[in-house]
Amino acid sequence: MSSPSQWPMMPGAAEPDAGPLAVLKRVRSASRPRPGERCDLCAVGIAEDHPHVVNLETRELLCACQACHLLFVSGSAGNLRAVPERYLSLMGFSLTKAQWETLQVPVSVAFLFSNSRQEEIAAFYPSPAGATECLLPLGAWEEITATHTVLRDLEPDVEAALVHVEKDVSECFVVPIDICYELVGVLRKLWRGFDG
Repeated sequence: MSSPSQWPMMPGAAEPDAGPLAVLKRVRSASRPRPGERCDLCAVGIAEDHPHVVNLETRELLCACQACHLLFVSGSAGNLRAVPERYLSLMGFSLTKAQWETLQVPVSVAFLFSNSRQEEIAAFYPSPAGATECLLPLGAWEEITATHTVLRDLEPDVEAALVHVEKDVSECFVVPIDICYELVGVLRKLWRGFDG
């Protein structure tokens, strides 16, 4: 895994070492695989902190050794695509209350990504049942990306916009898709009440 100082930066992005991104990194490091973890592709033993590959047909995350992960970085290997390791904080990100309500997400956190197989933007939010998909109204994502053009460059299927909106404060982070599902798993364990 590359060090934070080697992560690529995008215009409008802040250093990833502070604030909520640091919490996401702790979520990842707190989630330790069982001893004897193996690559789902070649069965070689892998370290506790290992990369993932997405099966585009089943939407399943596969644990991968570094060699297998590198095979699928280009995105041209059939149904499998490597999950990147990029974390970005979008500076100056803001959503109006009306824009958030347009997304029809009933809680304050959601992640959105481009599903290349269905050719649409998928939106998920944490719930007591795990990651729950919500139907994104036509045009809602286009309105957001018109203002925040960095979000147009998300890698389909493997990168997500993680959005948090609380009253008048909104935040957005570009993160690997696997960290979104890990975050949902952690939140599911801690869930209280309807909105968590």
